Amino acid sequence: MATIFTKIVNREIPCHLIAEDDRFMAFLDVMPLVEGHVLVIPKQEVDYIFDLEPELLGDLMKFAQKVAPAIKKAIPCKRVGVAVIGLEVPHAHVHLVPMNRMLDINFSQEKLKPSQESLAATAEKIRSYLL
Repeated sequence: MATIFTKIVNREIPCHLIAEDDRFMAFLDVMPLVEGHVLVIPKQEVDYIFDLEPELLGDLMKFAQKVAPAIKKAIPCKRVGVAVIGLEVPHAHVHLVPMNRMLDINFSQEKLKPSQESLAATAEKIRSYLL
C-alpha cells in the first residue's frame, strides 16, 4: 500500500509544494513544529533513509540544501535545523525546521494546526525565495 507521501507524489493528496524535480519533492508539513517546517522526500518510496542508494541519499541532501536558504529568508530564524526521524511515515524523508531555539525542533512538543490559507501563504513566501 502506498504511503501518504507516495500519494502526494502521485497527486492523489494535495500538498503545499515548495519545490520539485524529477526525483524529489519539498512541501510543508501540515502539522508543523513551527511555521515553515518543510518535508523533503525522494519520489521513490523507500522506507528507511539509510536504505536509499548512496547517490540518491546524497542528492536528497543536495535538494534539501537548495530549499533551506529559502526557508531561512522567508521565516526569520537563526538556523534551519535538519532532522531524520522516520517513525511516523514509512517513506524516507528529511525535516527542515526553522529554529530560533533548541525547543523548535523538539518532536515531542505539540504540533501547530495552521489553516490551509496560512499554509498556502507560508508556501508562497518560501517559494518566492527559491533561487
